[in-house]
Amino acid sequence: MGQEEPIQTKPGAVESRDLPVVPSFRDPGGCLTSFEGRILRFINSGGVSDFDAFLKSASGARAIESGRVVRTRILDAEECRRTLARPALQSLAGQCPPEMIVEHERIPFPSYPYEWAPEMLHAAGELTLDLALALLRDNIGLKDATPYNVLFRGPAPVFIDVLSFERRDPKDPTWLPYAQFVRSFLLPLLVNRHFGIGLDRSLSSRRDGLEPEEVYRWAGPLRRMQRPFLSLVSIPTWLASRQNPDDTKIYRKQTVGNAEKARFILESLLKRLRGTLKRLHPAAGLSSRWANYTTGNNYSPETFSQKERLVDGILAEYSPKRVLDVGCNTGHFSAMCARRGAQVVGIDYDPVVVGAAWREARRQNLDILPLVVDLTRPSPGIGWRNQECPSFLARASGAFDFVLMLAVLHHMVVTERVPLRDVLSLAAQLTTDLVLIEFVGPEDSMFKRLVRGREELHRDLTSEAFEAACKEQFQIVQVHSIETSHRRLYLLRKRPAG
Repeated sequence: MGQEEPIQTKPGAVESRDLPVVPSFRDPGGCLTSFEGRILRFINSGGVSDFDAFLKSASGARAIESGRVVRTRILDAEECRRTLARPALQSLAGQCPPEMIVEHERIPFPSYPYEWAPEMLHAAGELTLDLALALLRDNIGLKDATPYNVLFRGPAPVFIDVLSFERRDPKDPTWLPYAQFVRSFLLPLLVNRHFGIGLDRSLSSRRDGLEPEEVYRWAGPLRRMQRPFLSLVSIPTWLASRQNPDDTKIYRKQTVGNAEKARFILESLLKRLRGTLKRLHPAAGLSSRWANYTTGNNYSPETFSQKERLVDGILAEYSPKRVLDVGCNTGHFSAMCARRGAQVVGIDYDPVVVGAAWREARRQNLDILPLVVDLTRPSPGIGWRNQECPSFLARASGAFDFVLMLAVLHHMVVTERVPLRDVLSLAAQLTTDLVLIEFVGPEDSMFKRLVRGREELHRDLTSEAFEAACKEQFQIVQVHSIETSHRRLYLLRKRPAG
């Protein structure tokens, strides 16, 4: 693999800028860093043998070839020499002396489990179990099972932590990440399905998910005895109360008489987990206040059709490569962008509509990554020194050449009370070129419903005032009035800095 060309991704996927992140430091086998638009992993002497075993295994090769595991190549000796000669990487090499350096495909937009719809966490769990089962044939195992090992390439989950793979003892029937998988995949899906608790609440402040004892307190006596609460929550809670915390026997390596028996036990365990995961699949068709907002948002079929034609015409004329769809809802306009060849990140704060957008993107194989993100309260940086998982704005700023803000500006200005100029300033921060904004005037019935008697606060929000505010940071390229409505589409081009 050392003679291969550098990994190439689709146009627009590789960014020249690097996120302000610290190198990954939790894995004893190596560390990961972003440098000059490349994703490099330094693998030390303790991690090389396991990684090499995975790479040479038939199941590992198939996983990489199919795209389920991140595309990876080994740097040859000359590339390693040039890489280690860079001053910015010498400090990292001193902390993590590399026996091998590999380059990974750069996933276009990194996201984190607390920004996913439940359907996406479920898909990441399926991928994790599928890999664990497939790798058993080559005596390769997974030493951890966390959703943070997964990113999404469009709507498709990709396993990215190649140092999670290790050679396993053929006679060992245990899967050490079992409890981690339950805490970080199954329990968040369980409480989302039964209690309506979003992934942002169960995963943003808990790196390893939920504890059974915590969920046990939320469940009533009857629910504690029902499936899957009984096996995932109640029994672990009861056993933990009887377990001596100083007893280390449960962590000791266990073996059985022969490899065939051990593999049968381990396969049975993984298949049971897959069955439990299947029962926790998020239900499609859930009701939501915003589920029909895109097409039912004060539009008749005729006016909505006109809006579609206007948007599609702009997309055809300017051919954006990287699009951020703010307030994407179920992804109707995200899909239009993707069909025109763009990589799309769609954001909305409603997990139900984001889940619907993800299902449709996956069904149609569209390059859309829908995320549960509220732009007025975007995901902060979290983890060690708030840098392990960069904030949404750190990842998104300047990452798009086209920002779509349809039927969302009035919600930010009226409902969230964000000043108009601040919204426009953020739009300029996110795009490198164009912004398409739908302006909804005070005469619009939806605007009046949002104002709820506070018309005086927004009486100055006229189209003239909007245009004047836009001109501070943008050039107005096109203006389109939508017939029989008090709405206009503004295509704005960002003014050069300075």
